[in-house]
Order: sequence, then structure tokens, then C-alpha cells
Amino acid sequence: MTLREVEQAEQSMQQQWHDLALAEQRGEPLGTLEQMYDRYILLAEDYNRRHEQYERQQERRRARKATRNLRRKKNMLQRPSEREQHKRKLAS
Repeated sequence: MTLREVEQAEQSMQQQWHDLALAEQRGEPLGTLEQMYDRYILLAEDYNRRHEQYERQQERRRARKATRNLRRKKNMLQRPSEREQHKRKLAS
């Protein structure tokens, strides 16, 4: 799921709400308004689903990145520095 897909879903939902408001102002029949409202609800659910999926993906990416960074730091701490290696060579 990309941010662009989430934004497109949000835009579709907002456009449907706008269209529904205009239809109500024009005095469209109740059946038409109900259909438009049902469509809006479906779009809102789609947006929510996409947004949640995007947030989960972002959280997984942040967790993977944090894990990689911790591993790098751990490896750096476990590896002797070049200076220490040089001192050991000189001492032997």
C-alpha cells in the first residue's frame, strides 16, 4: 500500500461526500440520497482499511530499520576498532 493509494481513497471518499451534499441541496429523491450515502460509507471503509494497512506497513518498516541499526551498533561494539587491532599487532 502506498501513500498515494491512501490519498486517492481519501479523495474519492471526500468527493462522494461533496456530491451527496450537493444532491441533497438540489432536492434529489431520498432513494438517490440513500444510494449515494451507502457509496460514501463503502468508500470510507475502503479508506480506513487502506490507511490502517499503510500504517501497519510503516510500523513494520520502522521496526526493521531499528533492528538493523541495533545490529550494526552491536557489531561495531563487538568488533575491535582498527586502533585496537593495530595495538594488538604491535604487542605481539
